[in-house]
Amino acid sequence: MRNYQCFDIHDLNKQILSKLDAINKESFQKRPGSRESVFNEEEKPYLLPLRPTRFKLSEWKIAIVQPNYHIQIERMYYSVPYEYIQSEVHVRLSKDLIEVYFNDTRIASHKRLMGMVGQYATLPEHMPDNHRLFLEHTPESSREWAGKIGSNMLEMVEFLLKNSSDKKALNQLMSLRSLTRKYAIEELELAAQNILVASSNPTVSVFKTILVRNKKRLKAEESDTLTSLKTNEAYGFVRGANYFGGKK
Repeated sequence: MRNYQCFDIHDLNKQILSKLDAINKESFQKRPGSRESVFNEEEKPYLLPLRPTRFKLSEWKIAIVQPNYHIQIERMYYSVPYEYIQSEVHVRLSKDLIEVYFNDTRIASHKRLMGMVGQYATLPEHMPDNHRLFLEHTPESSREWAGKIGSNMLEMVEFLLKNSSDKKALNQLMSLRSLTRKYAIEELELAAQNILVASSNPTVSVFKTILVRNKKRLKAEESDTLTSLKTNEAYGFVRGANYFGGKK
């Protein structure tokens, strides 16, 4: 092609491809076959298909997991499992993804944050149990939980949310919801009914007292040890007006 004059890149590429095809099919001088036949017989069977996704250029960095189980990358914060606090991790940054590795094992991945600095990407499964519970503990979730218990429990929850500050109410409701580990739904609904009848200002502490009392009473009934109070009619305070009025 030394004597061929090209006027644009497309014309040059067209000429190169035509010459390349001719060279590949040209027979070897000192061995049988051609470049094309050697490729088809010896090399092509070992080729593998391309990856389904395009290769992405990436950058690696080292970070230390902070006490709040996040790492800082380019002034953005990404969570990792809290068990790795204070550990050194390797971070792979691609155009749209953040991957965190510890001892060659990927422990976290996040969509890369863009825009205003100081943003947080936090996954609930990376949080300690007490942090996760607080994150998922909202007035809406408390109402949904109470509705599954019963109408009386829902009324009590609404009262606590209405008559306490947000923080205090959520703490009370967190304590209330933890009772499901010890008591059945029926027991909670019955106690809620009892406290709403007995008090115009229900509290969680009184609610717990009613639960304990109801449970003791149920056990006594089941074991047939509950005794009813029998009153002797000879007592003055039950004799009535006839007794105190004297004999006629």
